[in-house]
Amino acid sequence: MKRLALTAGATLISSALIAPAVDTPVLVAVLLGMIAPLAVASATWVMIEWTYRRHPDQLTPLMATALFAKMIFFGAYVAVVLRVLLVRPIPFVASFTVYFIVLHLTEAFWLRRLFTTGLRASG
Repeated sequence: MKRLALTAGATLISSALIAPAVDTPVLVAVLLGMIAPLAVASATWVMIEWTYRRHPDQLTPLMATALFAKMIFFGAYVAVVLRVLLVRPIPFVASFTVYFIVLHLTEAFWLRRLFTTGLRASG
């Protein structure tokens, strides 16, 4: 869980560094672009660790189900943010894309470490 806290902290700090340089509507768009990828990556990692500890044979089905759920959730989330909340689209899409990619790369790195060293190194 230490890795999860570090990642969440780094994500929040990175968005806080942007705050002084942009106006409020842009900051809202950036934060909305950050929050869903962070929440989903965090929840996914918690589920992965829990499943790996108790039922490692169920990890692949869990990840396949999570992928399907993420596709549906992110599609709905982006639609709601852009069509209902009417945030500025360019900062939102840029923020969402960057955080989505970085957090998924982080998750991939954690999975690689988990599979090569086990839970003792995953923190």
